[in-house]
Amino acid sequence: MRTRAVLQLLALWVLLATGTAHAAVLTITSALSIDSNDAHFPTTGTPAPVNLPDNWAATRPDHNGSVWYRTTFGKPADLADDDLLALYIERACSNLEVHLNGRRIFSGGRMVEPLARNCYRPQLVSLPAALLNQQTNVLDIQVQGSALTHVSARARAGGLSALHIGPAARMTELYESRQFWSISTIQITGITLIALGGFLLILSWINRSEIFLLYFGSLLIGWALLSLRVWWPQWPWETRDFELLACSAFAPVVAMAVLFLLSYAGVRSRRVAGALLLQCLLMPLSLMLAAPDRLFVFANTWFLLMSAQLLAAIALYLTRAWKHRRADFWPMGLSLGSMGLLVMLELAVQFGWLPTQAIQPLNFALPLLLLGIGSRLLQVFGRALQAAEVNRTQLEKRVIDATAEIERNFAQMSALRVEQVTEKERKRIAADLHDDLGAKLLTIVHTSESERISTLAREALEEMRLSVRGLTGKPVRLADALADWRAETVSRLGQANIEADWRNPVDELDQQLSARTFVQTTRILREAVSNIIKHSSASQCKVRTSVDAVHFGLLVQDNGKGIAMELDGKLDRGHGMSSMKHRAKQLLGQCLVESGPGYGTVIRLTIPL
Repeated sequence: MRTRAVLQLLALWVLLATGTAHAAVLTITSALSIDSNDAHFPTTGTPAPVNLPDNWAATRPDHNGSVWYRTTFGKPADLADDDLLALYIERACSNLEVHLNGRRIFSGGRMVEPLARNCYRPQLVSLPAALLNQQTNVLDIQVQGSALTHVSARARAGGLSALHIGPAARMTELYESRQFWSISTIQITGITLIALGGFLLILSWINRSEIFLLYFGSLLIGWALLSLRVWWPQWPWETRDFELLACSAFAPVVAMAVLFLLSYAGVRSRRVAGALLLQCLLMPLSLMLAAPDRLFVFANTWFLLMSAQLLAAIALYLTRAWKHRRADFWPMGLSLGSMGLLVMLELAVQFGWLPTQAIQPLNFALPLLLLGIGSRLLQVFGRALQAAEVNRTQLEKRVIDATAEIERNFAQMSALRVEQVTEKERKRIAADLHDDLGAKLLTIVHTSESERISTLAREALEEMRLSVRGLTGKPVRLADALADWRAETVSRLGQANIEADWRNPVDELDQQLSARTFVQTTRILREAVSNIIKHSSASQCKVRTSVDAVHFGLLVQDNGKGIAMELDGKLDRGHGMSSMKHRAKQLLGQCLVESGPGYGTVIRLTIPL
């Protein structure tokens, strides 16, 4: 009867605390708890109601061992029959086991020393359908944790977060998101820090005068090694040994940070270096001599002292940077200021002035700041190397200035000679084409008895004349070009019984076309007219030209039958469209074709002047 009354009380408490769930996710923010090392939820003693999350640092700071939590839940009303249920626990420190309706269904690792340390890891527990009841299910969670007085960081004191029960897919999303930000991000940045730190150590060995590279490379590697405590939960040391090691590792890391800031600011002090080395020895010694229940106090005293050292070094560096290295002040000031803010935020959490965060800002943000500072150092080092290289080059340049001047003059004379020879050869080829090939083609035009041969010869003669004009390289006035194009187009269309309607801009056209632009545009226009004559069955062709400050536009439109449906999407394979577009592209312009069966064809050419 007593057990039944306890379960009824627990169910009522959970119902009042959680309220209604949405999207088939049940959030449990209260439970019954009892301190016990039993293998199952104890049947003796009176459990006390607690709110979740239950942070032992606040609710039971002196408790060291096991705490049982019991809560009840029913299957969510809007859960589909084929959906699997899962339990998502954002934080359980240091380790936990989960029992469902009296059966153990999950263990996070060793529950005795050396404990599995899962303080930074979320937990995802599948709830077997065979063990679930339709109405009321009893969920027992045993948390094995450490008292606040026995650890060096408040985040590693025992505790249990709120519980989330819902579809396995949704719980997996929450788990993977938290796993990424809490673990994977730290692992990725840790590997990056080791790589960058190793590179900086190599640079410091190559350039031994830049001692700050040695300190900062050691700092990056030290912090990456320190973050290993988050990577892997199954460390082979008991809690006290693990805390001593993790806490003592901060001393050399802080020492490297202080020495880096001092050396980068141009301050060298053997006394400071000796004091930091002595601190690295005294800190672990004092922690080992401290009573087990005084570890938190001693550790945080050291953390406060080292934080003061780091903040003082940051202030000294920024002061000297403002006076002597103003270019470095703002980028380094932003990074170091953010680092100091993170340190003060961590101290506020450690001393209980701020609540413990789900994701530790120091673990997440500090590596990113270190990477930013490392990138800045590489940039500064690269600029220094570049400056040294520039100085060396300038020194060599003074020796070879005379030779370089002679070589430049010779190169200019050679280039001018090559240009003259090229221009002369281009004109010779143009003259040969015009005098020899042109004369022969003209003879064929006038003497051939075959109309087809005569037509082909005339077309070849026109192409040859166009090529000769391009070889001469002389620019053409746009007004003259339009006149030539209009005369040729109207003549060709008239011979094919197609009415031509050509209109030019009314303004005076003083713009110049390069020989290449004139030749390519002529060929595009000829191809467009040829397509109209051969394929369009048009009775009328309209040509419009337009000119603005930077572009010349040409529109050719016929009233023919348009392009057949079976050729739609294949314009580049026929009717010379491919060559027209290719020529326009060579001129950094574009040639657009619009057509539809029965609606004629429109060709829009736009080229830069």
